[in-house]
Amino acid sequence: MERAPRAHGARRPRSVSALLTAALLAVSGVTALSSAARAADADMIRNGGFESGLSGWTCTAGTTVNSPVHSGGSALQATPAGSDNAQCTQTVTVRPDSQYTLSGYVRGSYVYLGASGTGTTDVSAWTQSAPDWQKLGTTFRTGATTTKVTIHTHGWYGTGPYQADDISLVGPGDGGAGQPPAAPAGLRTTAVTSSSVTLSWSAVTGATGYAVYRDGAKVQTVTGTSATVTGLAASTAYGFQVSASNDAGESARSAVVTATTGAGNGGGSTGLPAHALVGYLHSSFANGSGYTRLADVPDSWDVIDLAFGEPTSTTSGDIRFNRCPVTECPNVESDADFKAAVKAKQAAGKKVLISIGGQNGQVQLTTTAARDTFVSSVSRIIDTYGLDGLDVDFEGHSLSLNADDTDFRNPTTPVVVNLISALKTLKAKYGSAFVLTMAPETFFVQNGYQYYGTGKWGGQDPRCGAYLPVIHALRDDLTLLHVQDYNSGPVMGLDNQYHSMGGADFHIAMTDMLLTGFPVAGDQNNVFPPLRPDQVAIGMPASTNAGNGYVSPSEVTKTLDCLTKRTNCGSYATHGTWPALRGLMTWSVNWDRYSNWEFQKSFDAYFG
Repeated sequence: MERAPRAHGARRPRSVSALLTAALLAVSGVTALSSAARAADADMIRNGGFESGLSGWTCTAGTTVNSPVHSGGSALQATPAGSDNAQCTQTVTVRPDSQYTLSGYVRGSYVYLGASGTGTTDVSAWTQSAPDWQKLGTTFRTGATTTKVTIHTHGWYGTGPYQADDISLVGPGDGGAGQPPAAPAGLRTTAVTSSSVTLSWSAVTGATGYAVYRDGAKVQTVTGTSATVTGLAASTAYGFQVSASNDAGESARSAVVTATTGAGNGGGSTGLPAHALVGYLHSSFANGSGYTRLADVPDSWDVIDLAFGEPTSTTSGDIRFNRCPVTECPNVESDADFKAAVKAKQAAGKKVLISIGGQNGQVQLTTTAARDTFVSSVSRIIDTYGLDGLDVDFEGHSLSLNADDTDFRNPTTPVVVNLISALKTLKAKYGSAFVLTMAPETFFVQNGYQYYGTGKWGGQDPRCGAYLPVIHALRDDLTLLHVQDYNSGPVMGLDNQYHSMGGADFHIAMTDMLLTGFPVAGDQNNVFPPLRPDQVAIGMPASTNAGNGYVSPSEVTKTLDCLTKRTNCGSYATHGTWPALRGLMTWSVNWDRYSNWEFQKSFDAYFG
C-alpha cells in the first residue's frame, strides 16, 4: 500500500517574545557566533553541485543531468519507485558539540533534505511542491562525541523524479581530519582479454584506497594501484576512471581511459553467424498472415522458432506440438516434408527450434512431477523432428514470484526453480550444441529495474521481473535472449526516464539495460549482471499487423547504429558500444512475408 508522505521536522511558529529577542539582538549588534568562529566555518559537503557526477554520494536511484540545473553544469536527478524513495546520502566529518547549517536547492514534488546521526536531534526540511528551484534549509547541533553526520536528500514513493543542486553544510571544520586526496593520474590499461581489463595508475599521496569506475558506475575498491575488472562482454568498448580516498572523503575521478575487449569465441559451439536474424514461424495455427511452409522460409533467417508447443493443461508440464491442420492451413506440408525441411535448413547452417508457450500456452511447473514431464515431453518433440533446441516464450501468468522470494540470485518460487532445473537438464542432455533462447516481455525483465515481485511492502504485481532469476541461472547456457520490445507499456531506462514504444530510443534503452546490467528494484547491492552482446538480439514486430511497437526501417538502422557504433543515437546515452550484438528477432516470419519481407530486407541491408 502506498504510504502518504509526512512532514519531517515541521516547526511551530516562533513566539512573540522570541521574535522580540531576535529584533533586540539585531539592533544591539549582538551575533550568535563570534567573528573568530565564523572565520573557522567551512562547507563540509563534497561535490555539492554534482559537477563531478555522483562522486562523494551514494544513491539508490540517482543520476546527474545537464538540465535543469540551479547553477553550474550539472544537478542531481533521482526517481522514486514503489519501494524506493530515491535517497542520496553523504557522510561528512564534523566537530562535536558544534552548530551547522544545511541548505540546498530542489525541484519536484515531495523533496526532502536532512541530516541524521547528529547525536542530538536529527533534522529535515521538505517541500510538497517545487515547480522551480526552491531553497531548503535547516540547522542542527552535533552531540558531545559526534564526529560524523550523514546528509541525505530523497523524494517520496512513486511521485516522480526530483532534482537537487548546490547542497552545502556550513560549520566548523573537522578539526584537522584533512582533505580528500587528489585525483589519480597516469591511468592506463596493462592487459585486455575478451572478458577483462587490467588497469594501473600512479599512487596518490595521502590515499588509503582507490575506487574503480566502469562507464560511470563504481565496480571495485582496492588499496593498491592496480585492478582487474572482470565479467565484461566480448568486443565491447568500456570507459574506466579511478578515484582516491582517505578518511576525509573521495577525490574527483581521473580522466577516462577507454579499452575494447577481445572478440571471444564468436558464435561458440552453437554455430550461429556473427549477426543472426531470428523469426517465429506460425507452425501450429493460421491467422491473417497466412501459412508459410518451412521450406519456403528464405535463407536470410538464421534461427527459426516453430510456434508453438503448448501444454495439455497449465500445470501438467506435458508439452505437445500439434502442426496446423489442413482444415485451417490448406497448404500445410506433410510431416515427412516438414521433417525434410528441418534437415535442409540445418544443412544450410540454420537452427530450427521448438518455441514453448506463446500468448495462449500458459506453463506453470508447480511441482517436480510437472518439471520431469516437461523435460520428457519437450525431448520427445525435439527428437521427433530432429530440432536444434528450445525457445522459452512464457507469457501471461506462467512465471510469478512468491512474496518471500526477493533475491533473483537465489529464487525459491517453485515455478521458477523447476523451470531452471528443467532447462539445465535439457541442456545437459543434448550437450553444448543445444540452442537455448528466451523471449520474455519487458515487464518480466527490464521492469525489474524498478520493481521486483510483490515488493518490500507488498501490493506489486508478483510477475514483475520474474524472468530475471531464470536468465541469471542459465546465463552460461543461454544462446540468445531476445526480449519482446513490443506490446509493452512505458519502461524506465537506466537514465531514470520512461521510454515508450514507437522509435529507436525504446529499443536502445531496453537493450542497453541488458548489456550494462542494472540494480534490481533500485537496490545497488543487488545488481543483475550484463549479458554478453553475442547473447542478445532485439525483438521487434515485423509490421504494423504483427503487434504494437512497430518501427520503420530507418528507426531499425538508428537502433543498430547507436548500439554497435555509438552513432546516430537519440536522446538516450548508452553505457557502451557493442559491435558484437547478435542481431534481431521478429514476430514473425509469416507477417514479414505478408509485408513483402520488409524486416528481412532491413536486416540484410545492414549486416550484409
